[in-house]
Amino acid sequence: MSTVNATMDGKRYHSSKVWKIGLFALNNTATNFYLFVLGFVAYYATGIAGLTVVVVSTVLTAMRFFDGITDPIIGYFIDKTESKFGKYRPLMIVGNVILAVTILIMYNVTHLLPESLQLIFFIMIYSIHIIGYTFQTACTKAAQTVLTNDPKQRPLFSVFDASYNIALFTGMQIVVASYLVPKYGGFTIELFTELNIYGIIAGAIFTLLAVAGIWEKDRKEFFGLAEKNVETKFRDYWPILKGNRPLQMLVIAASTDKLASSVVRHAAVGVMFFGILIGDYALSGTISLITIIPTLLISYVGLGYARKIGLKRAFVSGTWFAMISFVLLLIFFFIADATKISLTNIGLTTIVFLVLYSIGLGFGSLTGNMVIPMIADCSDYETYKTGRYILGMLGTIFSFVDKVISSLATTIVGLLLALIGFKDALPQVDDTLTTSILVMTLILKFVVPILGWLASIIAMKFYVLDDAKMVEIQEFIAQAKENSQIKNVQTPPVIGDLNISKEM
Repeated sequence: MSTVNATMDGKRYHSSKVWKIGLFALNNTATNFYLFVLGFVAYYATGIAGLTVVVVSTVLTAMRFFDGITDPIIGYFIDKTESKFGKYRPLMIVGNVILAVTILIMYNVTHLLPESLQLIFFIMIYSIHIIGYTFQTACTKAAQTVLTNDPKQRPLFSVFDASYNIALFTGMQIVVASYLVPKYGGFTIELFTELNIYGIIAGAIFTLLAVAGIWEKDRKEFFGLAEKNVETKFRDYWPILKGNRPLQMLVIAASTDKLASSVVRHAAVGVMFFGILIGDYALSGTISLITIIPTLLISYVGLGYARKIGLKRAFVSGTWFAMISFVLLLIFFFIADATKISLTNIGLTTIVFLVLYSIGLGFGSLTGNMVIPMIADCSDYETYKTGRYILGMLGTIFSFVDKVISSLATTIVGLLLALIGFKDALPQVDDTLTTSILVMTLILKFVVPILGWLASIIAMKFYVLDDAKMVEIQEFIAQAKENSQIKNVQTPPVIGDLNISKEM
C-alpha cells in the first residue's frame, strides 16, 4: 500500500523514512568513489602506460562524450524495466559489478601490453567501465521520485549526499596527498593498486546499503500516475527536452557548473595550485580537512533554507555566494604571496585564504548537491504537464547534455597546459613556478568556476519551478492519482437491493 502522508498545509505526499533516504544517497557516493579514482587516470596513462598528455586528454574527452551517449539508451531501458526485484535495484548492482571488474583490468593490464595495443585496450576497457557507471548513476537520478515527492523531504537527499561527498573527496584527497604519494614516492602502479582496492570495497558496501534504502519504494505503485510502464520510443527524447523548459535551464546551470568543477578537480590543477603555486602539495589534503566543517555547515544551513523557500531560490543564493568568494580569491592571489599560506606559521594571508576558500567550496558544494532533487522536480513537472512518468528518460536526457558539455573539461586542461609547454607530461609537484604557470593556474582554479556560476545564475532566471509552483504540481499529481484510483474501482451488478462492490 502506498504510504501517502498529509503535511501541515493539507497537501498529500508519499514520503520515506529519513534513514532510508540516507542509505539511498550512498548510491551516488559509490559511483563518486570511482569518479575520484579515475581522477588520477591521466597520471597512470601518461606516467605508467606511456601515452602522451594530448592523446590522453582527447581520449578522456571522447569517453566522457560516450558516457553521455549511453545515458539516453540506458534511461530508455530503465523506463521499460520490470522485474520481481524492482526497476532500479538490479541495475544498481549490475552497474557496480561492471565498475569493479573494469577498474581492476584497466590499472593492472594496460601497461603490460605492447605499446601498439595500449591505447586501443585502454579505450575499450574505459568504454565498458562507462556503461557500468551509467547504469548506476542513472538509477540515482531516476529513483528520486519514488523515494519521496514531499517538497520538505526531497532536499534531505542533498543533505546526506553533500555530507558523504565532502567526506569522500576530502578524506581520499588526504589519503592520496599525505599517505599514498609519500608512501610510494609519486603516482606509481603500487599507489593505483592500493587506491583501487579502497574504491572497490567501499563501492560495493555503499551500493548494497543503497539497495536496502530503496527496497520498499522500488514498486509500481510509486511510478507516477500509471500502474504500468509508459510507452516511449527513442524519438521521444527530443520532444521531451524541447517541451520541458525547467529541464533545459537546469541542464545549462548544472552542466556549466559541472564543467567548471571537473576542471578544478583535475589532478593536474591540484598539483599546480598546491604543489607549485603554494609550494606544499600535502597541504591540499590538510586544507580539505579544515574546510570540512564550514562546508558541512553551509550545506546543512543552505539545505534547511531550501526546505523552507524551495530549491530554486536556495540554488541561486548559493551560486551568488560561491561566485563572489572566488572573484575575491582571484584578486587575492594576484596581490598576495601564495607561499605564505602555511598551517605551521598562520598569518593574515592564510586566514584570508581559508575563509574565502571555505565559503567558495561550501556554497559550490551546496548548489551541486541540489541538482539531483531538482531533476526530480523537472520529472514531476513533466508528469504534471503530460501525465507521463518517464524519469528514466528525462534524467538521462539531463545526464547526456550535462556530460557532453562537461566532457570538455579534460580537453580544456590538456590544451591549456600544452600551450604553456606541458605536451608530453603533466606538471609535477617539484616544478618551478613561472609566470605562465601562475596565470594558467589562476585561470583553471578560479576563472573557469566563476564563468560556470555566472551561466547558472542567468539560466535560473528562466527556471519556473519555485516553491509555490512545486506545491501546485504535487497537489495536481496527488489529485490525478486519486481520480485514477477511483476509475479503477469496479462495481458488480446489483443483486436485489444489495450492491456489493470491491476495490480492485
